[in-house]
Amino acid sequence: MAVEAPSQSNAPDTPDGQTPQSRIQQRNRRRILDASLEVFSTHGYRGATLDRIARAAGLSKPNLLYYFEGKEAIHRALLTDLLETWIAPLRDLDPEGEPCAELLGYVRRKLEMSRQYPRESRLFAGEILQGAPRMERFLREVLRPLVDDRAAVIRRWADQGRIAPVDPHHLIFSIWALTQHYADFEAQIRMIRGDGVDPLEGAEAHLEQHFRRLLAP
Repeated sequence: MAVEAPSQSNAPDTPDGQTPQSRIQQRNRRRILDASLEVFSTHGYRGATLDRIARAAGLSKPNLLYYFEGKEAIHRALLTDLLETWIAPLRDLDPEGEPCAELLGYVRRKLEMSRQYPRESRLFAGEILQGAPRMERFLREVLRPLVDDRAAVIRRWADQGRIAPVDPHHLIFSIWALTQHYADFEAQIRMIRGDGVDPLEGAEAHLEQHFRRLLAP
């Protein structure tokens, strides 16, 4: 299969600012990344191979290597695409909002992410289980300061008597655990509840009741 490479001509851009060749390149990159997400989330980093990714993308291995230097480059690109989306709900927690409503809203957004992005959640979990070799800088320099900042907000709310006394870091960890479980362990939930049952059926109501009781001052 021939590599669909960008044109080296000086042809003018099309109205959307891209030549037809650059659109082909963009399409193929997205095709590779989508196939890679499926492979990495199913087989993990060690089990994912370039041959598997190329087959899933419907491209030849040389074609795949035209766009990415190797497996790690693809994995890094997937993580880069994911991380800002992953932390957006925590960034959106409003320090000036009503505490219980803000925290329950965070729970709902994280649960919805498990519904919308189960493969991305498993990709993230797989990287963490390996010791986060490709995410250490992000965890230390981006996620940790954000969590510390929001933990300080939660602590202030508790000190003001607006929510019950809680360990703010463990509250955030609990929200992650109880929402991301539905994506990371989806196969287990389906086997227990049956294939015809939505794994998240009743989850939002249960988690809202759980955290409302925990947070009630």
